Amino acid sequence: MRALLKKVFGDENSRALKKIDKTVEEIESLEPEMEKLSDEALQAKTEDFKGRYQKGESLDDMLPEAYAVVREASKRVLGMRPFPVQLSGAIALHDGNIAEMKTGEGKTLASTMPAYLNAITGKGVHIITVNDYLASRDAEDMGVLYNFLGLTVGLNANGLSKEEKREAYHADITYGTNNEYGFDYLRDNMVLYKEQMVQRPLHFAIIDEVDSVLIDEARTPLIISGSAQKSANMYHKADQYVRTLKQEEDYTYDEKTKGVQLTEEGINKAERFFQIENLFDLSNVTLTHHINQALKAHTSMMRDQDYVVQEEEVVIVDQFTGRLMKGRTYSDGLHQAIEAKEGLQIRNESQTLATITFQNFFRMYEKISGMTGTAKTEEEEFRNIYAMDVVVIPTNKPIVRDDKADMIYKSIDAKFKAVVEDIKERYGRGQPVLVGTVAVESSELVSQYLKKAGVPHNILNAKNHFREAEIIENAGQKGAVTIATNMAGRGTDIKLGDGVKELGGLSVIGTERHESRRIDNQLRGRSGRQGDPGVSQFYLAMEDELMRRFGSDNMRSMMDRLGMDDTQPIESKMVSRAVESAQKRVEGNNFDARKTLLAYDDVLRQQREVIYKQRFDVLDSDNLRGIIEEMIKSTIERQVSTHTQDEEDENWDLDALVDYLKGTVLEEGDVTTSDLKGKDPEEMNELIMAKVKERYDEKEEELTSEQMREFEKVILLRTVDTKWMDHIDQMDQLRQGIHLRAYGQNDPLREYQFEGFAMFEQMIANIEEDVSKYVMKAQIRENLQRQEVAKGATAVSGDDQEDKKETKRKPIRNTQQVGRNEPCPCGSGKKFKHCHGQ
Repeated sequence: MRALLKKVFGDENSRALKKIDKTVEEIESLEPEMEKLSDEALQAKTEDFKGRYQKGESLDDMLPEAYAVVREASKRVLGMRPFPVQLSGAIALHDGNIAEMKTGEGKTLASTMPAYLNAITGKGVHIITVNDYLASRDAEDMGVLYNFLGLTVGLNANGLSKEEKREAYHADITYGTNNEYGFDYLRDNMVLYKEQMVQRPLHFAIIDEVDSVLIDEARTPLIISGSAQKSANMYHKADQYVRTLKQEEDYTYDEKTKGVQLTEEGINKAERFFQIENLFDLSNVTLTHHINQALKAHTSMMRDQDYVVQEEEVVIVDQFTGRLMKGRTYSDGLHQAIEAKEGLQIRNESQTLATITFQNFFRMYEKISGMTGTAKTEEEEFRNIYAMDVVVIPTNKPIVRDDKADMIYKSIDAKFKAVVEDIKERYGRGQPVLVGTVAVESSELVSQYLKKAGVPHNILNAKNHFREAEIIENAGQKGAVTIATNMAGRGTDIKLGDGVKELGGLSVIGTERHESRRIDNQLRGRSGRQGDPGVSQFYLAMEDELMRRFGSDNMRSMMDRLGMDDTQPIESKMVSRAVESAQKRVEGNNFDARKTLLAYDDVLRQQREVIYKQRFDVLDSDNLRGIIEEMIKSTIERQVSTHTQDEEDENWDLDALVDYLKGTVLEEGDVTTSDLKGKDPEEMNELIMAKVKERYDEKEEELTSEQMREFEKVILLRTVDTKWMDHIDQMDQLRQGIHLRAYGQNDPLREYQFEGFAMFEQMIANIEEDVSKYVMKAQIRENLQRQEVAKGATAVSGDDQEDKKETKRKPIRNTQQVGRNEPCPCGSGKKFKHCHGQ
């Protein structure tokens, strides 16, 4: 039926391209006109566009002319003329969609056109890359073009001072990584003075490798954390206990979900080991948590696959890129459990001060768009969550790469032997080979096989990524053999050396299928760029993780029945389709997990937006007395209502109410029980508030107006930040246990929403009560300083606690920078350079 509909109406992509093609023709027709312009006249077009925009002309109307201007400038400044397909990609980006453009098709140049057009508004354009190297390279290379056209370019690099960041953000076009933009947003909502904020309102973002950022990293929360002191001894004891356990007898491990559970015998052993009566007693909650994390560290976290040990530190390996993620840590004590397992010094755990996921951060932009070579397989997710369509842009030249059917072997050993034979044969002919592996240990295993076979080669993995540029540069030369983890799949362009085309181009050999088809497609895409020849082949084994997890048993028994030995592979499109079907199931599971995460995260998102808006209002306001009086009024009304609930007024507890007022907002004798007797609750509220205002006026007289206003801000900011920090922690704890409600036939998400709202309401009440008490009771000092709620805060990308079926999300940590001319975080009031920065 679908095929019939496509024939009658054409598919969506074809319709989108037809519409785009008309605009491309219009841009092409303007070329002769643009060529006649002098450099000065071409540059003057920028101010002309800005003027027209201010007068009400839309960017859509200016698009053909603006793109023609950029293309002409590109020819003159960069010596590159964008192809029609690059114009098509540029149009899709401006429309807020995803341009799927294959490797080597010039995505970076395509992005310059929508960046230029949207920068005309003066609201700023953010170009997001997946690493600092690409951000720096593109800002430098494309900056020449933007500067020629009169636009400013900023680089939002890690480690800049606030002044440098502010300057980068106020440029017309700003390059940086997704982590840096997200962390800056969180930091901006923790500042003590409005002038310390660096970002402008989020306007338009172009995300390079958009599937990596919005899909692979979607479940990675960005976290600003402070240190939470915990005893290292508990981690060591839990580790010692776990080492005494045996699988199946003391604990069970589910390979599909990576879940670990103690058996009854394991629980008995724990109670004997730790000399306790009941492991699940409330007083042993912390101990149970440590045991669980130690079990995870020993069973599901593999050295040289999930992490490596370098310079006495556990360093995480990104499962999607294969890169080392220096400074990142697993959250919730898992990192410390791995450190105990490896016999390393245990670092402090962290407490969350602010958090956001990439899903929610990028949805705050007015418009987002993205580029990648592989997005079509995730189109449903892009559409549902981000309201972006995927437009597949045709290649400039037809792809002639030969994608061969998968070769499936019974054992891993047989598979790798076949891989080595294939590599030897191609190396003998001089054809360059790129070997893709899914883990560091696999790349080292292939390396050992090749050494035995006498084949010289380079390894590109997380352990030697510092040679990445050099290795990639030579990977397309005659006779080059390169073994690489997934890190060779993104942002890299392997150019062919002399005479390589005649040998069949670059040969890509995959040693295992990844959970996601996109990652496999990225690897294939290293070969056959811009019409070059090439070949790709995947070698699989029944013992591979993906095959094991998704029903290789039937195929294995079929191979046994046919009497096939280890050396005989199955080469079948049908089998390849079965593998792809397994990948689709994993992708479906992962999509569901991300949708669930988003639903849960939306609860915190709504709360975060309320708090951050109120916090900004506090920073932006010159006089907070009205806001604080409203808080005091709410607090008093709640207390009056609590103490006057009984229908009979003689049962009202007015003595307790007076005691409460005396301890929070008033002084002895300001309001007595006799003052309140005979009044209804409304009259009581009015009487108490009148007394509060008198006391407030007296406080005002003690100080200058300026000191009083600063005092109000100090109290409000400190209270809001402290309570919000505790609330995030409580919401996290609620989230971790909420799935148990399903056993009681309750929907965990609805329960989380309901309880989360109640907790938020309670937090607001607590903020109002604390602010009321501190403002009315605190002694005011003349040298008041605003203080951060946590010293030494660090930026962390956390490992979410949701369903772990998806590849593990990795945490990031990098120490927050303090500019030398900024106020010292210690609260002394001095500049950092004159205080703790000396």
